[in-house]
Amino acid sequence: MSSGRVRVLRPEELGEGERERWRELRAATDAPRSPFMEPEFAVAVGRVRPRARVAVLHQGAGPAGFLPYERGPLGRGRAIGLGVSDCQGAVLAPGVTPDPAELLRACSVSSLAFDNLEAGQELFVPYAAEEHATYVIDVEKGYETYESVLRARSPKFLRTTLAKERRLGRRAGPVRFVFDEREPAALRALMEWKSAQYRRTGRRDRFAQEWIVRLVGRLAETRAAQCTGTLSVLYAGDRPVAAHFGLRSATVLACWFPAYDPTFAKYSPGLVLHLRMAEAAAGEGIGLLDMGRGPAAYKDSLKTGELAVYEGAVTRPGVGSALHWMGREPARRAHRFVRARPRVASLASRALKGAARLRRP
Repeated sequence: MSSGRVRVLRPEELGEGERERWRELRAATDAPRSPFMEPEFAVAVGRVRPRARVAVLHQGAGPAGFLPYERGPLGRGRAIGLGVSDCQGAVLAPGVTPDPAELLRACSVSSLAFDNLEAGQELFVPYAAEEHATYVIDVEKGYETYESVLRARSPKFLRTTLAKERRLGRRAGPVRFVFDEREPAALRALMEWKSAQYRRTGRRDRFAQEWIVRLVGRLAETRAAQCTGTLSVLYAGDRPVAAHFGLRSATVLACWFPAYDPTFAKYSPGLVLHLRMAEAAAGEGIGLLDMGRGPAAYKDSLKTGELAVYEGAVTRPGVGSALHWMGREPARRAHRFVRARPRVASLASRALKGAARLRRP
């Protein structure tokens, strides 16, 4: 496919016919219906990221594919929402296989970086530098089946978590769960808890970035069949003790920003929250909860399986590809070195937490 058959638009410039074609192409794939791969997510990012674009690939009478991305400085491109998006790639009609270098040229970028490229993206997977696991909870057969899996695999974990939920109710008031909460104060509480968690662990505070706060606000108001912002809250009495904001399609709940009030840490409210989210999702007909990449003890306890995602970049020859390599590859190699050595990773984690404590007033 030549570059002359690619039209580049801002996401909000897509017509409803083009958005519907995007949805049709996405529905025809075998991949889980991640809300991050829907036009609504691209449009929301475009409202807060002025460099967001969508390449519309034409073949014959109508659109044959869509590639959402962002144009950065010096011609360096990136998957749309990179850094917060948990599923990335192109949406293409069967048999449409553009030349990656030509596609990048049509997009006016010299490289296209991704960090959560979904499996099955045959156009870009050959350019991946690393493969990662994203952790999932399968509730396709109902919550009771999922709970029986947990009981068989880790009976102590499930028994202890449910006991803590009961104890929380006795100490702090009746426990109740709201799957789709519309109370703005609960979303503000979640972002405050999450910011504190980032700072406490020495991680970059995503909610210190205005565009992410604005993006979450827009998505909280998004109500589309395949991309709905969903705030889930666990209450003890009238007080929120844990919350999660994510996106859901008809079949996938993308777990995005979970956090809890550390005052109630001994009751493991985050684990209780995830169990209740799984139960509510199954009741809504959702079959998969995607907890995202990155190892964590709570994911190991809750997961039923893993899916592959990829990190890397497509580049075309030139100065831009060299700039991309110098800007990202040394850091990627350092991270890979640390991840491959558990003792080094543990030391690095402790160092981050120690630095965070020193920065506190």
